[in-house]
Amino acid sequence: MPDAHQPPRVELDYVDDIAVVTLDNPPVNSGNQRIRQGILDALAAIDTQRVRAVVLQGAGKHLMAGADLRELDQPATAPSLPEVTQALEAFPLPIVAVVRGHTLGGGLELALACDARLATPGASLGLPEVNVGIIPGAGGTQRLPRLVGVDHALTMIVAGKPIDAATAHQWGLVDQMLDTTERADQEVAALDFARRMPADKRRVSARSVPPFDADQSARLQAQQVRRQRGLPAAAEAADAVMIAARTPFAEGVAHERERFLALRDSEAARALRYLFFAERANPLAELTAAPATLTRVSVIGAGTMGSGIALAALRAGYRVDLIERDAQALAAGVERIEKAQQQLIERRGTTATPLSELLSRLACSTQLAGVEQADLVIEAIVEDLEIKRSLFAELSRLTSSDTLLATNTSYLDIDAIAAEVAQPSRVLGLHFFSPADRMPLLEIVATARTDDTTLVTAHTFAKALKKTPIVVRNAWGFVGNRIYAAYRRQCEFMLEEGASPTQIDTALEAFGFAMGPFKVADMSGLDIAWKMRQATGAADADRRYVGLPDRLCEAGRFGRKTRQGYYRYDDSLQPSEDPEVMAMIDAYRQAQGIEPRAFSASEIQQRVVAALINEALLVIGEGVCRRAEDIDIALVNGYGFPRWRGGPVFIARQMPAEALATALDQLARASGRGHVAGDPVVLSTACSRESSQGPSEPANRSKT
Repeated sequence: MPDAHQPPRVELDYVDDIAVVTLDNPPVNSGNQRIRQGILDALAAIDTQRVRAVVLQGAGKHLMAGADLRELDQPATAPSLPEVTQALEAFPLPIVAVVRGHTLGGGLELALACDARLATPGASLGLPEVNVGIIPGAGGTQRLPRLVGVDHALTMIVAGKPIDAATAHQWGLVDQMLDTTERADQEVAALDFARRMPADKRRVSARSVPPFDADQSARLQAQQVRRQRGLPAAAEAADAVMIAARTPFAEGVAHERERFLALRDSEAARALRYLFFAERANPLAELTAAPATLTRVSVIGAGTMGSGIALAALRAGYRVDLIERDAQALAAGVERIEKAQQQLIERRGTTATPLSELLSRLACSTQLAGVEQADLVIEAIVEDLEIKRSLFAELSRLTSSDTLLATNTSYLDIDAIAAEVAQPSRVLGLHFFSPADRMPLLEIVATARTDDTTLVTAHTFAKALKKTPIVVRNAWGFVGNRIYAAYRRQCEFMLEEGASPTQIDTALEAFGFAMGPFKVADMSGLDIAWKMRQATGAADADRRYVGLPDRLCEAGRFGRKTRQGYYRYDDSLQPSEDPEVMAMIDAYRQAQGIEPRAFSASEIQQRVVAALINEALLVIGEGVCRRAEDIDIALVNGYGFPRWRGGPVFIARQMPAEALATALDQLARASGRGHVAGDPVVLSTACSRESSQGPSEPANRSKT
């Protein structure tokens, strides 16, 4: 096994008449300056009179899983990756790349510069650079279309999603599959293939782009760019691919490199790199406790959320008990699991777990006693404090003292839920987002008594489920829902002041949100938030309260499910502006004595961002999150905030302290009664790049 602590190196060996160049930079063979220089040194050292071909491979599981993104924040160092790909193409003998594991980004660009590509079972190939705000910069946008055609290249480069080896072989990206799973056999096959290579070079750059339907490709180009929701690099990537079809290779490569260099220093690229590293950092790295072993998970509640949680655990390989008091509800939950897994199989084919195997690890019961053998119990029942508290008291009696007990509550006090649990150190929140089998965000919520072992075990469980976890303190709304509530509230203020639901949604979708707040409210159901407001007495005289959502609910307008909410919905559930809603809004403004005014899209966007920053700073100051970056992770992965904008904390960190204070003062004036912006010094401290915990004293609490 490769030593993850060894310095990056490139080794040159000879096997009879074949030179073998091996990249060795554990754990994933990421590309960096030493690897690039090592490749050039190896090529220069090859005795071309002694060998007839070269095999390029990676040590370990991967050829190269991509570039070291940390280099993008540093001054460029020679040799560049384009110099390496040019050297591979210019080498006088054929070069065969062995594609193993993840061969992505710069790794695939290396392979494209070779004369042939062999792939092992399970390998994945891709150019995902758009996901970090750039485009391929070493010929990827020019070589790939010449191998697979414009349409496949658009799909791979603009969407930024890898394809499996079988698909790559079918498309012509891979010349031959290495069907064996044994590395020694793969190496023998690669050597044999290299020996059969004709002496003449087969440079991809010398090929022409295969014929294509221009109109069809234009439609595909627009579709792929649209799906990236304003990501700046997506349009640039699409343009670069299309340039390959109409210009000589040298011109296309020059254009690609110029755009790559411009994009790498853009704010969008910096934001995406920031999130890349923030999401991969361990928020519990300072804890020394070892995670407990989990093999069996009990999920209580077979509704939409419970069945989604159970499915996520099944896909991760756990044995799962799905428990529901009502047999009919239990059967419906199992049916949801079966349907969702079958849909995944249809999308992913053989890479998805077969349904029969998945169901073999699922046990269903209408009796709570099924939790006795569980290592982890996750409750996903009705959002009622007394019912949950009673359930946890019973779970405390039924389970062993080291069984973890988790609640999926969105808002309730988890310390109160755990009040009657023996060993309360094992109680925590695992707040999933719907649909739980697909949404990446998972809030791990620590109570006042949750211990370190429970937290690190939950974090390990979250990573096994392929979730993006953040660790937060037990507080109302935790991180995500609290900040989203501030976002929604600010949008309601602007609705009251003169903007329409359509104006606000359109402006925020143009900013990059996946969906505007009023469309989201209609989709979720307006009655859910209405019942919560009634239960919590949200219409507090000390805070500004917008009663419009209540009036919609009183009129029976609950959103999509009633075909009318903020919008009216047709049979295909497409929204359209409803004159009845506009009349209700006008009447409400008149009753409140509000003279409506015009809003621009930029003002709507600025107000929302300022509100998000303000609430984020309050959350940081109150110590609700362990790291400031977790706020951005939550909004991006759970609430549709545009990833390429980084998040409110990232945005605030780009602002000078005076500009930040001014923006929050303007927010306070615009929001009206009850809003007090924080102290500028505190705000600057909380958002500094050096501080991930925020200020020791909380900022002044907003009441809006």
